[in-house]
Amino acid sequence: MNYTLNQLNIFLKITELKSITKAAEALYLTQPAVSIQLKNFQDQFEIPLTEVIGRQLYVTPFGQEIAEATKRILAEVEMMKHKGLAFKGQLTGRLNIAIVSTGKYVMPYFLSTFLKQHSGIDLVMDVTNRYQVLESLEKNEIDFALVSVLPDNLKVEKISLMENKLFLVGNPELAKTISKEENELFENLSWIYREEGSATRQSMERFIANKKIQVNKKIQLTSNEAVKQAVLAGLGFSIMPLIGLKNELNDREIAIIPVKGLPIKTSWNLIWLKGKKFSPAALAYLEFLKSNIEAVINTNYKWLENY
Repeated sequence: MNYTLNQLNIFLKITELKSITKAAEALYLTQPAVSIQLKNFQDQFEIPLTEVIGRQLYVTPFGQEIAEATKRILAEVEMMKHKGLAFKGQLTGRLNIAIVSTGKYVMPYFLSTFLKQHSGIDLVMDVTNRYQVLESLEKNEIDFALVSVLPDNLKVEKISLMENKLFLVGNPELAKTISKEENELFENLSWIYREEGSATRQSMERFIANKKIQVNKKIQLTSNEAVKQAVLAGLGFSIMPLIGLKNELNDREIAIIPVKGLPIKTSWNLIWLKGKKFSPAALAYLEFLKSNIEAVINTNYKWLENY
């Protein structure tokens, strides 16, 4: 047999996602490239690893066994890399973080310098919804989670990274139709919501309830980026975190609508399970944050002070 580590990695991703298309997206490869590598890997076995029934890809029982062996091989290769770096005195390991979708505007900047300083540390960061973030934390599958609202049902510890401000925003042309002196006009708006369970949605619902606004038309979308695009297109208004609107505000594509009771202010918190036993990589990152939060904010987020 003459398979490559690249083929092993691609095959394992296909077995996890049960889709060549999704595997290609996850690995940032083209679908034809993934299909070719799967075929080249399959050709080294006399028994099929996968089969397609209808349009659905299935992993055969033999393919499942090869996938398990693949996991062990790749884990050993990863360990070899870390052992080599550790032998040279470098900090090694893996940092596992799950963040809510809006956190993609926050977390990379608090990781960049640390990862440059410690090239032997690998990062696995899952960007998903709040429910899945907290589920991963509860199952102890990750080192840290980034959230803007602390969970009620978990015992966690935290470090606050920075303030989170949420404003009412809309397409500039649409925003001109709103008078800040006449909140009853809100009842004629189309409100664009995040999905159930989103911390942004919870803040927005509290604001609407406190203002006693009757929502007559509602649009629900499943990501902050989707909400932003809907606002840009003039589909309605939303209460959104300021941190994801820098370019649109600078280009005057989105307008902040001044309203009493806004902005809503929360904090971006990096949290972990109370009593968590950290790996050396996770412990080093926590120590890095304690000394560098202010520097990261001053370098990347001074613009937030203008709002």
